[in-house]
Amino acid sequence: MSRDLNSGTERVGIDELLERVRAGFDRIGPHAAAAAAAHGALLVDIRYAELRDRDGLIPGALVVERNELEWRLDPQGSHRAPEAVGHDLQVVVVCNEGYASSLAVASLQQLGLHRATDLIGGFQAWRAAGLPVRVRPAAGGA
Repeated sequence: MSRDLNSGTERVGIDELLERVRAGFDRIGPHAAAAAAAHGALLVDIRYAELRDRDGLIPGALVVERNELEWRLDPQGSHRAPEAVGHDLQVVVVCNEGYASSLAVASLQQLGLHRATDLIGGFQAWRAAGLPVRVRPAAGGA
């Protein structure tokens, strides 16, 4: 940790920032995420298209790329997704390995989505746990 001499603000590295962010919410594993989804939680896949095409999708997950997340999930936003029904919605953010999703949750919590959390290990942990994955057919394949 260091100080920015120009602004007087504290600087932290990404590892420390991640640790601080994660201290603000309870992360969940793949089976807990599946159970939460079965009870009405919204799984939100923020992986970019290439990873979704390569590895597949979690059935029922809402796909919102990271750069659109806040706009699509803010219940008060003009560009919100129909699934963004209120601030009490339980949201489980899924990235590829469970890093970017933690930072995304911090942002969603600042918007008032106090039940937002993320999937420990991301999509890769979901798949490794043997949970359902829908694989997209290869382009031009039979």
